[in-house]
Amino acid sequence: MTSDSVPPQPSSRWHLLARKDVLAGFMFVGIAALGLFLSRNYPIGTSLRMGTGYVPRLLCWILLGLGAVVLIRGLRAGEAMGGPPLRWRPFLLVPGSLLAFALTIHEFGLIVATLLLIGIGSLAGRELRPLEVVIAALVLVTMTYVIFVWGLGLPIQVWPDL
Repeated sequence: MTSDSVPPQPSSRWHLLARKDVLAGFMFVGIAALGLFLSRNYPIGTSLRMGTGYVPRLLCWILLGLGAVVLIRGLRAGEAMGGPPLRWRPFLLVPGSLLAFALTIHEFGLIVATLLLIGIGSLAGRELRPLEVVIAALVLVTMTYVIFVWGLGLPIQVWPDL
């Protein structure tokens, strides 16, 4: 083997799947398909009298279309995913933060659950800046309270029961 020899090319199928746009497209399509499946029994209604399934199904169809566009663009692109390999932290911590929110909102209230969501989710990135996370957390907690509790009047527990 000489120094100017070309390394072996990966198989074409795996090479296609190693593109960021292809992976993102599959993720969007998968989430949309799951949402459509889970909302299959919700009443849709009409545009004037929307049922509980109208907006979720509409958003899932939009996400499905977006995912298809991203997937097709990724398949048509000529380059494989560049840079470092996929990291495990975002794949574990972002869904983990959503799970922590879902599991703690009833017991600990909206404020604590939202702080957990932001705190755990912020650990997924490598460029963690504590001051920025604290500022973002304060803004997001305030917006969440104002929109859902004060604005919409939803009966959500705000603080933990002591």
